[in-house]
Amino acid sequence: MYYFIKVALTAVVVVAVAEISKRSSLLGGALASLPLVSFLGMIWLYIDTGSTDKVAELSRNIFWLVLPSLSFFLLLPILLKKGVGFGASFGISTAVMIGFYLGMMFCLKKFGIQ
Repeated sequence: MYYFIKVALTAVVVVAVAEISKRSSLLGGALASLPLVSFLGMIWLYIDTGSTDKVAELSRNIFWLVLPSLSFFLLLPILLKKGVGFGASFGISTAVMIGFYLGMMFCLKKFGIQ
């Protein structure tokens, strides 16, 4: 039952973003930009493990990995405005973001951040 509640609550958040965005992309963007998935992930992790150390580690890793994800949100609208189709724009933006993720993970490892 607990697992079902976690999945249902998380799904409600995703559906809410999509539905609100149909009416107002600004409000949808505001809701999506909130770290709701991170909040829920930390809450579920703490409830499941009771470990504040694990939550702190997750929070620190989220911080570092949010930075490369921003490339997706910068590149996607640029490509769409240039007339590149949605699928191609989404794919290119995702590939670039993955490249930035790999680069960030390499840099973090180089500086001893695990």
